[in-house]
Amino acid sequence: MSDGMRLAAYFAQVAEDLLADPGEVTFERVVRRAVDVVPAADHCGITLRQRRGRAENVAATDDLVVAVDAAQYSLGEGPCLDAAFEAGSRIAHDLHADDRWPRWSRVALDHGVRSVLAIRLHAGDRTLGALNLYAARSGAFDTDTVDTALIFATHAAEALSQARLVSNLEAALESRHDIGMAQGVLAVRYDVSYEAAFTVLQRFSNDNNVKLREVAQMVLESRELPVLGAARVDAPLGDLDPA
Repeated sequence: MSDGMRLAAYFAQVAEDLLADPGEVTFERVVRRAVDVVPAADHCGITLRQRRGRAENVAATDDLVVAVDAAQYSLGEGPCLDAAFEAGSRIAHDLHADDRWPRWSRVALDHGVRSVLAIRLHAGDRTLGALNLYAARSGAFDTDTVDTALIFATHAAEALSQARLVSNLEAALESRHDIGMAQGVLAVRYDVSYEAAFTVLQRFSNDNNVKLREVAQMVLESRELPVLGAARVDAPLGDLDPA
């Protein structure tokens, strides 16, 4: 078997491992697997893009990663921010000689980091964030290592994307179930149609800026119309008494 075929077979196994159970794919599993697949990396973390240009570390192999990633967020500079928000991977072979992120580099060097590889994580055209690999020695990430890391990041992003879709679907199904149950509670208690009961839930949600699922959970807990402060929101049902 050629080297290329062996590499393809290896990553086929990596992809199978990550996608074996999409509902169980975690950020922690990805960072642990990354330092196995890319042995030149001593540490790994994942940065996710958040709203309004914010970034968040969602997984790290150790506290060093948490510290150096936090420094990037607070200083507003660093390779993972570039990769996550400028849609391109970044590599620094020696932070002593790299002047792209002067303030952050000092922090990283103080933590014993000499070289960095930050890879954009994306699903299709959508950028999820960045996979951040850190090494204690300079020149840790040569061409072959970078290629390996890029392939792993592609598989990791696909696994994470599928896992989040599964998670979102499960949450949506659970939410729909709660809302349907709450409609039934209101319909029976106030002797109204399911449509009128849903109108109550939706109006309370909109008027009070509370998620519809949370309103439904309030109804399921109290077995009656939601109450905000001292006022009961029951206008859509008129002055009906409980059945």
